[in-house]
Amino acid sequence: MLDATTCRQARLSRDARFDGCFVTAVTSTGIYCRPVCPATPPLERNVRYFDSATAAAHAGFRPCLRCRPDCAPESPAWHGSHTTLRRALRLIDEGALQQGSITDLCHRLGIGPRYLRQLFHQHLGVSPKAYALYRQCLFAKQLLHQSQLPITDVAFASGFRSLRRFNDAFKAQIGLPPRAVRRKAGDPDAALTLTLAYRPPYAWQVLHDFHARRCIEGLEWLDQDSYGRTLQWGTARGRFTARHRPAQHAFEVSLQLDDLSLLAPVVRHIRRMLDLDADTARIEAHLSEVLPGLPLINGLRLPGIWSPFEAGVRAILGQQVSVAAAQRLVTTLVKTLGDGEAEGLRYFPTPAQMAHSDLAFLGMPDARRQTLRRFAAWHASDAADDDPQTWTALKGIGTWTADYAALRGTSHPDIWLAGDLGIRKALALLSSADPKQTDPDLAAPWRSYLTFQLWSQPI
Repeated sequence: MLDATTCRQARLSRDARFDGCFVTAVTSTGIYCRPVCPATPPLERNVRYFDSATAAAHAGFRPCLRCRPDCAPESPAWHGSHTTLRRALRLIDEGALQQGSITDLCHRLGIGPRYLRQLFHQHLGVSPKAYALYRQCLFAKQLLHQSQLPITDVAFASGFRSLRRFNDAFKAQIGLPPRAVRRKAGDPDAALTLTLAYRPPYAWQVLHDFHARRCIEGLEWLDQDSYGRTLQWGTARGRFTARHRPAQHAFEVSLQLDDLSLLAPVVRHIRRMLDLDADTARIEAHLSEVLPGLPLINGLRLPGIWSPFEAGVRAILGQQVSVAAAQRLVTTLVKTLGDGEAEGLRYFPTPAQMAHSDLAFLGMPDARRQTLRRFAAWHASDAADDDPQTWTALKGIGTWTADYAALRGTSHPDIWLAGDLGIRKALALLSSADPKQTDPDLAAPWRSYLTFQLWSQPI
């Protein structure tokens, strides 16, 4: 948690760099706000600071209708360094407690229910179920504000199976009925468009150029201010286009999905792909301290890939070949095995589709082709772990491949691609300038960002 003096300065100046790092609760109104709230700042004696919206809600405050805290970028700082807690939060955000029980979640985490509750109370001050319910209601609030979906569809998209249950939970958690939040009616058939905020700055041009060299025709599309692609999540299919709006410190995301019950995890996955929740000021301050000779690009984000499986496939196809050659191989794979859709769009092949093909159409060594088939068959059997670091047990998958998949497929913040040729070249230039200031281990826990900073250096 930031100190009170920093929080006070940030809220009085409405500093967007602190948006999502904390919330301001006002005791005289019972409302909590983002630091960028346009309302007249309250007196300091009436203010309390919380490190998350969940903590403010648990203390009895409801979200502001002007600044809409449900739209703020999230801060990972309060997650702590506990791997189990971070994984539990991710699984809950993906709907683990909507589709199963606490016992099922604990089985996936390898811990007991009592220990899970202790972790949540220690770091968030609430139970896992209370956290999950409030997250559902905040997402529903965002849909009520930003979309024209009927309230029944909003309830369904937020993970509720009953409209009555949704109305009761929303009023209890937010302090208002859903119809009071949606103040004006609109066209229910209008396209679903959401605004996803980030903390400035955001180095969009660098990310754009990175994707431009790797964009797969039919699967992805890119123009000067937007990136889009087709997507699959469970049984749902769809597509999204994220358009950068720098004046708003946000992306405007147009989204189509054939199963609204999976909308919440899909939106969170888009946030992860675009790395919207990174606190780049904090990350770059750390990097500049431990590697002062490195010229940093401000606002640099991790370039995400939709799924760890897709990232693993791209990494295998990219072994020992150039970026252009890897792009051609992935394009051939998608065109040959990926299901097609209208307008020439295609989906990334599923593990089963790849496992049942001999992949003879891919122009590469047979050993690598067999590695790809083993990898796909492993995922198709549901035996695969969602942690790419465990993939090295498969023949043909080394540390670089697993690390690359973790960096881009899960957006892990602390991956160091030591064997990457581009990294070695950039590090050699930095080392020649100051050999004493080139220890990448000092950059932990942000070595993924150091990796991308080095990738982006002119060589």
